[in-house]
This record gives sequence, C-alpha cells and structure tokens, in this order.
Amino acid sequence: MTDWREVFERTRAVPPHSQTARQADKPSQGFQLSFKHLDGASVFQKTSSFQLRVSFFDTVHRHFFGRTWRSPPHDSTAVLEHSSKVAIDEVVYFHTALLLPCVVAVVELVSLGSQHAIGRGFGILQLFSGASETPLLSGSQRMPFYGGTPRALLTPGFRDVELNGLLTVMDGVQLLYTLQPHPALLPIMHLFPQNTLVSDHTSIPGLMQMSDNTACLRKPRVLKSVSCLLDRLVLLLSPSLERFEQDLLHLLTADSHNTHRIQEGPTLMVQERRLHVGVHNGWTFLDGPQVLVLELGSTGGPRGRSGSFRQTSGGGLSSPSPALILRGGVELKMAVHPAFTLIFQLEYVFSSLTASEGRLSSSSRVAFLQCLGWAAWSPFSGDGPRWSPFSGDGPRAQEVQLQLQGGVTPNPSPFSVMVYSTPCSNNTEVKDGGIHLSFQFSAKDEKPKSSPALAKRKHAVSPPRDESIQELHASPSRSAQGPGLSISQLAATSRYPTLSHSTGSPWQQSIPSRLHPSPLASTHQLSHVDRLGVSSIVHLEMSVKELQDPLEDDEPHLQELAFTPIHAPVIILGTHTTCLPTRSSRSSLAHLFSAGFPEVTDLSGQVAQVLDSSEPLNFNPHREEADPLQSNTLILHFLAFSRIPQTGVPSDWPRCIYFTFQLYRFPPVTTQHLRLIGPPPPHRKSTDDYPCVLSVINMDGTVNSADSPGLQLRFPVGAEVLRPGEKRWFLRYLAQNSLQIDVWDSDSRMLIGSAAVELKHLLRQGRSAVQIVHELEVITTEFAQDANMMSGHLSGHLSGHTVISPINIFSTAKGRLHLRLGNVGGPVDWVSSTPPVSVHCVVQASSGTGGFGGGSLFSSKVSHINARNAARALRMVEVHGDLASVVWPGGEQAGQGEEEETRLRKLNRMAAVRHSEHKGGATEHKPYMWRREERQRLSRDLRVIEAYREQSKAEGIANILSQAITTHHTLYTTLGTAEFFEFGLKNPFNLPQTITIHSEDPELSVVVSTEEWRCLKQRTKTVTPLEEGLFKLDQKTLVPQVYMRPKEALYIPLKYQTFVSPHTPSPQGRGPLRSDQSHHVFQKLQSSDVTMKSIKVHFQGQDGKPVAICQVRVELTPHVVDQTFRFSHPERTFLKKSIRLPPWTPAPEEAPVPHVRCSDPSVICETRAVPPGEPQDVYIRVDGCPSPQIKKFFISVFTDRWLAAPAQIWQVYINFVQRLDISCVTGQLTCQSLVLRGTQAMRKVKCHVSHPLELQVDPAEVFVLPPRAVQDLQLRVCCCRAGRRFIYLNVVDVQQHQLVETWLISLSSNPPVISKAFEMCVPVGGGRGSTKKITYTNPYPDTRTLHLLSDHADLLQFKEDTFQVEGGQTYSIGLRLAPSHSPGQEEILIYVNNKEERNEETFSVKVVYR
Repeated sequence: MTDWREVFERTRAVPPHSQTARQADKPSQGFQLSFKHLDGASVFQKTSSFQLRVSFFDTVHRHFFGRTWRSPPHDSTAVLEHSSKVAIDEVVYFHTALLLPCVVAVVELVSLGSQHAIGRGFGILQLFSGASETPLLSGSQRMPFYGGTPRALLTPGFRDVELNGLLTVMDGVQLLYTLQPHPALLPIMHLFPQNTLVSDHTSIPGLMQMSDNTACLRKPRVLKSVSCLLDRLVLLLSPSLERFEQDLLHLLTADSHNTHRIQEGPTLMVQERRLHVGVHNGWTFLDGPQVLVLELGSTGGPRGRSGSFRQTSGGGLSSPSPALILRGGVELKMAVHPAFTLIFQLEYVFSSLTASEGRLSSSSRVAFLQCLGWAAWSPFSGDGPRWSPFSGDGPRAQEVQLQLQGGVTPNPSPFSVMVYSTPCSNNTEVKDGGIHLSFQFSAKDEKPKSSPALAKRKHAVSPPRDESIQELHASPSRSAQGPGLSISQLAATSRYPTLSHSTGSPWQQSIPSRLHPSPLASTHQLSHVDRLGVSSIVHLEMSVKELQDPLEDDEPHLQELAFTPIHAPVIILGTHTTCLPTRSSRSSLAHLFSAGFPEVTDLSGQVAQVLDSSEPLNFNPHREEADPLQSNTLILHFLAFSRIPQTGVPSDWPRCIYFTFQLYRFPPVTTQHLRLIGPPPPHRKSTDDYPCVLSVINMDGTVNSADSPGLQLRFPVGAEVLRPGEKRWFLRYLAQNSLQIDVWDSDSRMLIGSAAVELKHLLRQGRSAVQIVHELEVITTEFAQDANMMSGHLSGHLSGHTVISPINIFSTAKGRLHLRLGNVGGPVDWVSSTPPVSVHCVVQASSGTGGFGGGSLFSSKVSHINARNAARALRMVEVHGDLASVVWPGGEQAGQGEEEETRLRKLNRMAAVRHSEHKGGATEHKPYMWRREERQRLSRDLRVIEAYREQSKAEGIANILSQAITTHHTLYTTLGTAEFFEFGLKNPFNLPQTITIHSEDPELSVVVSTEEWRCLKQRTKTVTPLEEGLFKLDQKTLVPQVYMRPKEALYIPLKYQTFVSPHTPSPQGRGPLRSDQSHHVFQKLQSSDVTMKSIKVHFQGQDGKPVAICQVRVELTPHVVDQTFRFSHPERTFLKKSIRLPPWTPAPEEAPVPHVRCSDPSVICETRAVPPGEPQDVYIRVDGCPSPQIKKFFISVFTDRWLAAPAQIWQVYINFVQRLDISCVTGQLTCQSLVLRGTQAMRKVKCHVSHPLELQVDPAEVFVLPPRAVQDLQLRVCCCRAGRRFIYLNVVDVQQHQLVETWLISLSSNPPVISKAFEMCVPVGGGRGSTKKITYTNPYPDTRTLHLLSDHADLLQFKEDTFQVEGGQTYSIGLRLAPSHSPGQEEILIYVNNKEERNEETFSVKVVYR
C-alpha cells in the first residue's frame, strides 16, 4: 500500500465551491491547453531558469480549486534569434463539467533561484463563455501578465483585473497559448478527477506510458484490466458483535449528552450494516464504490466459515461466534498496477423509533449514517500476491485478512468522511480488539466476450463450498436481491435482524446528527449522504444459488418519449376569448328591449353612449389620465337568458339560474336567484328564438315584480377603492382582461356553463358614460371516452410510435346570456380613510436622533395609546404577564385573582362613598391596620418586582436603542407580485465592516442576482446606482453579506413576494353591491380580506450587533383572478389535469418556458419544455380529500424570467365527492341503489341528475329526509352509446337551496352484440327526410311487447316506439330519417327491448347520404 499512499498524498486537490459545483448540469469534457512561447525575456536578467504554474480560479466566489500544475524548469537564456522570445512548448490537459464564465485559469510566472522561487507576475486566462459553453477563444492568443502575486485576487476589495488601478501590466511580457477541445481524453476520464491539470510527464496509474515517455495524453491508451473476485467476505467485531454494538450505542448516547439537552429521546436501533468497496488508483475512484448490505451470520473458525444463526427474544445471539457476512461474491475490474488498491469502509445505519400510545409508529422513524472504519489493500504491490494472475489453468485464490482503521488519528481515507472511534479501543479486557475483515481474493484475465456492464454486480460462480456454506443456503434468513434504499426508505420495517439496546439513562437528544463529510469528498462519494434517494446506492443481496444476472448499473437511463396525457387539457377562457356576434332575430331583440330595462345614464341624466362590439377600439392611456371624471362606476346588467334545446332535458330547463364571478379586486360575487320569464302566449310556438327575461326571486320564492326586470350590479371604483398610483393598473386590467361569468342552475346547484366577455369597451376615453350589450354563449366542457379507448386500443403502432387516444372533449353550448356593460364617470371624492402608500422604492435608514417618548421601556402598546410624547402609567403586573405568574404563583388562577382583587377594590371604594354620603359628607379618618400576613405578602411582592425590574432593565434599554436605529416601511402587496425597494444602509464606523443581512421571513429576501436587480429597477424606474458583485453568501448559512468601507453608504435591494393565500372557499352567501348600497360596504368587505404582518430585517456587523433594522409592515391586498376552474373529483384519489395555455411566443427578455407557482404547497404544479410552435400545458396534481371537502388554491403563471409579476392568476376549486362505478350494456336497463343519510335536521330534498336521459332516480319528486335517517335511492341507467362518461347526482334542499349530497357516477357502457346489419342510401337535400322499413321476427311462441330505442334520436325516429308481435310472426318497423344537407355516412344502432328493458336484439343501420 506504500505506492498507493504516496500517490494519494501527492495528488490531493481542493474541490470547487459548492454553489459553483451545483451549476454543472452537463457531462465532463476534455480540453487541451498549449503554451507556445513567452515574450519578454528581459524580466529574467538575473535568473537562469523559470517555471509556469497554472491553477483554476472561481472569480465569483474568489476561490482557488483543483491542483496547481508546475511546468519543468525552462532556461531563460535560450532566447530565439533576433527576438526576446523564450520557447516553452508545454501542453496541459484537463476535463471539467464547469463550463462557466466564472472559471478561469491563473498562470503565474516564477523564477527559480538557488534557494527560493520568486514570483515575477501572473495572468488570467479566460476559458469559457456563458453563451455557447465552448472555449472562448480559438486559435493562438496572447495573454498579458500583471505585476505582483495571484494572492491579490483574494483581497476583499478586489474587483475586475482590467479595471483595477492597483495592478500594472508588465510591458512586453506576453504568453502565446492555444485552447481547444480534446475528445481523446474521454476513455481515461475515470483515471483522474475533474478540474485537475495534467501533462505528458504526469504519472497517472492505469495509463499506458509510451516508450519515449512523450505524448502519452495526445492519444491515450488504458492498461488492460483484469477481473477480480472477492468471495467469502466476513467481518469480525471484537470482543463480540453484541458487545461491540452495545458499546457503540453507548458512545452515541454519550455524544448526545454532550451536544444536546433534551430530557427524553427515542430508542436507537441498528437498521443496516453496510460495506463500501471500491477500486482507487491514488487519484480517484475508478467507479462509484459499491454499497453492500451485510447480514448477520456465524463463523466456525478463523478462515471465516459462516453458518446460520437465530436471534433470541432478549436481543442476544444463540450462535457462539456471530459475525457480519456477505452472501455471494463481488466482481471488480482493475489494472495490474501497484497503485491500484481496494478500499473498504464499514458503515452503520441507525434508526430511531418514537413511542406513541404504547406502540411504535413507523412514520416517526429517523435514520442516519455513521462510518466505523476503513482499510486499503493493494493486490499487485507488496501487500498483495507476488505471482501473475494469469499463470496456470485458472484464477488462483488468496486468503486476505485486514484490520479496519478508525479514530481521531490522521488517516488518508479517500472517502473523506469522519470515522468513529472503535468502541473497544479503551477496553483493557481485549488485547487484540477492533474490526477484522477477511475475504478470498482471486483474479483472472477478462474475456473479450464478457459484457463490460457486468463489472459491477455480476454474480460469479465461486469454488466449491464446504458444509457451512451449504447450511447457509438452507438458512431461512437468505435474502433476495432488492433495489437500492434511500434514507427515507430506511425508516420502513427492515427485512434484516436488528439489535435494539436501550440505555439506562434518559436521552438528552432525539437523534444524534450524523457526521458531515469532508469537503474533499467527491460527487459519487456523497451520493449516499447528501443526495438522498439517488439510485447509485446498490444493495448486493444475491444468494450464491442465484444464477440469473441482475440489472447492470451501466444500462442507460430510459429516455422520456413525447406522450399526450390521457387527461385532456382544459382550454382556458379569458384574454383571447372574443364575444360572439348576435344570433337572435330582430323580432326577439325587439321583444327583449320592450321589457322595460332601466337605461344607463351619466351624472347629468343623459343616456350613455352605445358602443358596437364589432368596431375596433383604440385605447389611449393619456386620454384616460386627462379625463376630469377620474371616478368610475362599473355596471353589470344581466338582461335575459336564451335556452338552447338539449337532448334528454325538458324544454323549460333551466327555470332558475344565478351567476358567480369576480371583477378586479372586488370580493367574489354570488348573485341572487333569477327566474327565467318566458315569452307571452302569442310567441310560445317559437320559444327557441326568444330570450327569457331574468327576474329576481324573493326569499319566499315569488318573483319580484315591483322592481325593473333583470339584475343590475354597480361597482364603484374611486378613491375609496384605488390607492394612489393604482389607476393605471386598473385601466390596464380593463384593456387586457376578460371577465369570466359562471352560470349555475338554482334548482340542481349544477354548473350550466361559463361565458367570457372582454372589458375593453368599459374604457370611456374621455366620454361621460358608455354602454354595450353582449350576447354571450354559455359553454360547458364534457369529457367522454370512446369504446375503443376502454378496450385499450392503441393507435399509431404502424409508424413505430404508440399513441394512446385521449379522452374526447365536447364543448357544448347550453344557452346564450344577454348582458349589458356600462361605465359611468364621476368626480374624484378623496376620503381621509385612504391609507397612505409609499410610492418610492428607496427607503432611507433612520438617523437615530429621536429621543425617548416616555412610558414603559418594555411595553409596545405605549406608542399606540397616544401619538405624542406622552404615555399613561401602567401597573407593572399589567405590562408583564410573566411577572404576574411570579407574583401570583397560582398559575391559571393568576388572572382570576387579579380580576377578583380589582372587583373587591371597586366594591370597597363604592362602600366608602356610600358611607360618607350617609353621614352627611363628614369624613372619618380611621387608621387602616394591615394584618401581618398581608404585609409580608406585599413586601415579598415588592421585592420580586424590584428584582425583576433590575434584571430586565438591560433588556428594556436595548429595546429603546434598537428603536432608534429602526426604519419603518409599509408594503401593499398582492399574490405572486414581487414588491421591490432599496434600503439605504450606511456604515457608521470608522473601520470597514462586513455586514450580514438576516430576514425574519423568507418571503422578504435580498436580491443577490445582479440581473434580477437590474430587471426590478427597470420595472420600478429606480434611478439609484447598481453595483456588480455586491454580495457574497456565507458558506455555512448561505446568508448574504456585504463589505462596506468606513462611512460608506450603499443601497441594499430587497423584495417581498408571497405565493401563500387563504385556501378556504369564500362564503357563498355574500351578496354583491347593488345600486342602492354605498361604497362603504365594499370597503368593509375589502378590509376583512387584507392580511397584515410585520417583518424585521437585521443588518449586523462583524461583532453580531445590529447596525440598522428595517421593519417592514406588509399588507396583503386582494388580487385579480383571471380565470376560475371548477372540478369535481372522486374523494381520496389524485386529481391530474393539464390546462392548456393560449398560443404564446416568448419575447427576448422573457423566459422560454412559462413558470407556475401554486399557493398550496401540497399541490404539484409544473410546466415542461416543448418545441417551438407546440402548445404549452400546465400540469397539476392534487391529493384527494374526504367528501364533501372543497379544496381551493391559486396558480400564478409567470412569463418573465425573474417571476416579478404574474401574467395570469387562476383560481381552482376542487369538490371532492363520492364516486360510484356502474357498468352496463348499451341499450339495456341497469339498476343500482344508493344510500342517502339524513342530517341533523329534517329536510325536503330533491334529486337532480346532469344527464336525465341516461339516468333516472327514484324518487324523482320532492321527498322528506328525516333527521339521521337512511333513504334508499334507486338508479335506473340506460345508455344509448358505448363508452365512458361521468354523470353528477345532486341532492338539494328545496327550501334552503343548499347542497346536501353529491355523487360522481362513472358510467361505463359496453357495446351490445349486433344481430343484424342494414345499409341504406338517403339522398342529400329535401326538407321532409326519408322513410324506410326493416323487419323483425318474434322467435318466441307467445306474444311479446317490445320497445324501440336508438342511439341517434336526432337522426332517426320510429313510427311506433312500442309494438306487439305474436309468436313466430314478423313485424315491419317504420323508420323516419332526418334530412341532411351534406354528404356522408353514419352508423345508427336500433335496440329492441322487452318490457323489462332487457335487450333482445340490436340492429346496425348504416346510412349513406348521397
């Protein structure tokens, strides 16, 4: 191991900065750096030789990393002819994944003297650019040198080299170099680590050296590897396994006592025992170390003969010599080189179980890792065999025994982790204690036919075993191969035996924290510690009888294919929805506007100007700002609703409706219930064309005929609603947004559909009042699944890609809404209640010259009592609650005692007043004698109060001093919007300070990124200076720090952004603002939705004391909702939906992929990168809740790179309901029953179905539901088309208009068996259609009565829906086909059912329109 240790000690390197290493998202690439010659030999006049030294440097974090490469000495006297050039001709190779512009190479020029090396200058070589991640320069380049030492790059005030005035360029001294990619390094990248500079004269174990020892890295070749097998691996722990683990748990418990002070803790258990095995060449691991799971076994002798064992109930082992064994062998690949070494590390996994109500809860288990020892063994050096592994007929085995090292002594372990002391190191009873490892080693030449993927975990056939191994085969504890386990998975119940040892002393910590790995640990070494859940942890649990090959680690990861989700995207309404043209006839419009709707008038009584939705609208913001009528009153007038005939529903559906919407920042609105008043009797024959006028329904169910028809809502938008500076945001909202209106059925409480209307016509553009009338289609989206999809039909398999057909989406128009929008201008009426808003983004720090205003030093309520420098004297007990608990030791009775004392004092005072009045005003002065016990108690309380005042005086003074340096600032923020401001900070000291910035709330953070700072300054139009590289992050806490010179003033950028919003649905009983209500009602409602909190930002100096404090008062105001989505989903199941965004082309300054944030952290919300031109979807996944809970959350969609302001905010309601699955046959009746449970009160309820043609409920009328009773609901299902669809069943209280229960019925209809098929041709055109006949023969001997159904009732009608046919007779079924105006074909199914509605026969009729 001597050769390996020398190489390992010589090749240690410094890792890169952790934040820089996280940015490496691509594989490592090889490069070649060639140094040609050096210009300027005059700098070496006094020396004869010089040397180049090259190191990697991180300019962002000012961090040198890697290893310094040193060139051979060069003779400075060898100057080229007729010039001052010195030839170098050195080539350096390296590979790295840090293709970042901040990674540079620092080249130092050093002159070599007789005793010391003297630095002559240095230069900075730029390697990469941030745009293309390729070498920055191509071809030969020249690098200038600067005078001084590279240590100047580490000074705190150092900035850019070229702009620094302290550095001087060395005239005439330049280095000619060339940087280019070197793909030839790819085969040997596993032999030396990243960010390491090597050259041809560098000795790398495993690399084949050329005969002349030159140019070995230009076309490198790897030494031939052999296959090594480790078999019969046994670990012996002295003095015994049980004693060793008991001592180890005691040591961990002692560490817990020394580090924490928790009185009680859980029981510690040994969860797993692992052994890390890897091949190391002195530079790095050739591959990630394998993690082997050890099992408990027994040994029969010193040669490691293992056998089975059993564990007793008391925790002891019945076997006389328990040990840790590995089932099966381990196969590794390594070259025959003295530096190639096998590295072993023993690691224990501990878990903690917390007791809960007398039983163990696995959900509260915690796991952590601990290294116990390591060992290294070189097979091909003096430590290993001195014979050739290829001599003889086959591989020769060797017994190897090692002792694992540990403790606090320095160790060169390549794992770079802290190793625990051996538990028995201090035990005097054991002479040869520690951990001993024994295994059998054999090596053989690698066969060319063997797959390289089997180098890791291929199970090798071992030599014949003895009887102990055969006993191991039959052991019941034999384990099979399993997947790798992460730390979180280790909390589950282990399949392996565990030893639990409870200590006698109480725990003083819940779990001892694991020792953190050293910064020298490489990436694959940290895979099982820092990267929890990474699949690089492989558990080798194979038995020797398993002959099949496991999955290889070298298999490439599966690439995700382009896949269309089975759940269809929901196309959003809103910005890109245009109003449909008017479809009603002129006669119906004349009837509509003759109903007597009130006119929209301005302040002078003139009718508002009527706008046309088809004409283009030109928006001029300057005209809006110059309008003298700065106040606006938005009017929404719901006029009428036109029904559209629906299949399977009554012609008068719906009869009553109501609307829900949210306008701007107003609270969500739920309107009153409105009755649809049909046309008069002369027009009832053509009810489809005439709109139904809306009328408000009173509380008793009657129609309000006193008021004007329709429902008019007014929303005043003036000074009481808009804050200063918000007017332009309101105008932008009207110009760019649309209003979504949800239409509900009042009887069934089901959503009929949604409509969207643009608000841009509400911009008055200098006019006193405007109005416009829209006719909007109410559209709903229904989902249905085809029968082919239900059977698992896959399309596109011929082209090589399997594409699953998505669920069909049907957008159905349920009706047309007649809506009038208006805007009436008015003068501005500023009110004193408007809160002052700071519109400046620069906050100056407090000067601290204010004096003490009087009053208590500790009470924060004094400043709220009086704004002036006067304060009311308060009792000490009233100010401090903790002092009250000391004075009154009664605990909970302290407050009662204080109230009782106050009450008695008032009663005594009143009795004294009455006594003086009774004696005619004569006062009698009598001495007041206190009892001795009372005087002792009062004197004790006074002493306690005095001691408490003396103890807390320092705290009070510190509180007053902190108020002197506290600056107050108020922010008015909304959901998802980043509120930016800059805090003016000044260093009050005469010495430089490193200021650390701490924020109490992570939502208020420091803007560290310069690009984000610049973007926020441009957005807020802040003109303060911007400084590059202002902050640095603390390596431990990642808290931003800033370096400040004496008396220097800086602007610290801060931003507040929150994505959290209350998730409880707003009450449905809140009414809208009617025309007779004042704006104070809205102000009261708005104030109830505002959330306030206070956040402090501390600016601390190097001594930890605050230099300045910025106290930010945040008021979260209501936000705008652009779109509302409502879903009904089965309870306790995941909801997975994709919402498709409108077509969007990102601008250069915008993000290429939209970003989304959700207000509920339990909801998974994400977007995925798609090719240009493809639609963009937002994927959401929500965990289900029990019925009838409703989950509400908001989704913010961002298009800018820094998530400064959301482009849209969506509101999502998910109603989790009970699910019922029904499977039936198309055309046949299926019955099912439901159980409806009563509530606490008696109700009159009625059942409503979304598809009454396919599902009928019995009872269908209103019935009484007794309290806490059980009512059976009979469902009759008869589907006419095959496929899967969803039907909603609502049980509604007809008196209170409340939803009692909801079911989501998943109806799966299978196609029937076709008995006969017909084909007929029908001519296109003609208004009367066609008639045909088909025959049916009764196969029964008796007379049968049959019913006819069709899956296309709109295309086919029967002459008789019910007919009777005698036994054995034939009946002609008359068909009437509807006319068609376009050619095509359609398949129609005819169901022949008996009187029990069971299907007798099914006919298929193919109709061809020609």
